[in-house]
Amino acid sequence: MTKDGRKVVAKNRTASRNFEIIDTLEAGLVLVGSEVKSLRQAQCELKDAYASIDGNEAWLHNAHISPYKFARDGGHEPDRPRKLLLHRREIERLRGQLAEKGLTLVALEVYFKDGKAKVSLGVGKGKRAYDKRHKLREKEEKREMDRAAKRRR
Repeated sequence: MTKDGRKVVAKNRTASRNFEIIDTLEAGLVLVGSEVKSLRQAQCELKDAYASIDGNEAWLHNAHISPYKFARDGGHEPDRPRKLLLHRREIERLRGQLAEKGLTLVALEVYFKDGKAKVSLGVGKGKRAYDKRHKLREKEEKREMDRAAKRRR
């Protein structure tokens, strides 16, 4: 449990590596009972999860929530699209942002806030391979400078 009352269930660690996140927002999730039980046990994977806007609704795709072990009749379908709860003005704002070339809506993390399942979404622009290499080079240089400063002391 974090200090702002959130219990993080799953994080998409590849999102920050593959995308430059420009804007973030929070959305509610429409779930069935067995999905909530699985989320409470942290049985969720967001590796390739993204959101799309179809008409006046937002949907979360490729978020894998494992079936609940004790669910009746097999529970739920693990990879089904899930509806996101957003206000109409938020959906319209996102539609405008996603109209730009190269922007996508990526799921960053799933968490519980005040007992309700939420997902953090990020509007991101895909990084190119050379951007990733440049970032790794900067990280390595910083690590070497820190080592040299530590040895000097």
